[in-house]
Amino acid sequence: MFKPLRKAVFPVGGLGTRFLPATKALPKEMLPVVDRPLIQYA
Repeated sequence: MFKPLRKAVFPVGGLGTRFLPATKALPKEMLPVVDRPLIQYA
């Protein structure tokens, strides 16, 4: 059937204007995904 996801691309380059207003207070790398910052999934 389906294989588990092994690779992902993190959109962490640039100024983060598409993620506003969330990136006003935090850099994109630190935005929460479920219960951890995005960078911890790397």
